[in-house]
Amino acid sequence: MKVAITASTPHLDGWISPRFGRSPYLVFVDTDTMEAEVIKNPDAEKPTGAGTGTAQLVVDKGAEVVITGACGPNAMRVLSQAGVKVITGISGKVREAINAFKEGTLPLPTER
Repeated sequence: MKVAITASTPHLDGWISPRFGRSPYLVFVDTDTMEAEVIKNPDAEKPTGAGTGTAQLVVDKGAEVVITGACGPNAMRVLSQAGVKVITGISGKVREAINAFKEGTLPLPTER
C-alpha cells in the first residue's frame, strides 16, 4: 500500500509536518517494501490553494492513505473524492508513524 506522510525534512527519520498543504515535503512509502520517495511540496509556499494542490499531488502519485497533523476542508474534499483515507492528529517521526500504521495502532482515518 502506498502511504503519503507530511514531513518537515526530506527523509524517513525526520519529523512529521503538522500542516498538510504547507508541508515542506511529502514522503511516499510503499508499506510492503518500505521503499520511500521524497518530494519537495511545490504548493507549500503558494499564497492560496496549497491544500488542494498538495492533495492533487497525493492523488496523482497514487497514495491510498495520508498521515498528517492536520488537513483543511478543501484538501480533505479532494482526497475524499479520490478515495484517499486521511489520518490526522499524528506527530513524531515519519518512520515511527509508518511502523505504527503497519501495526494498526494509528487512529482511524478522519471522515468528512
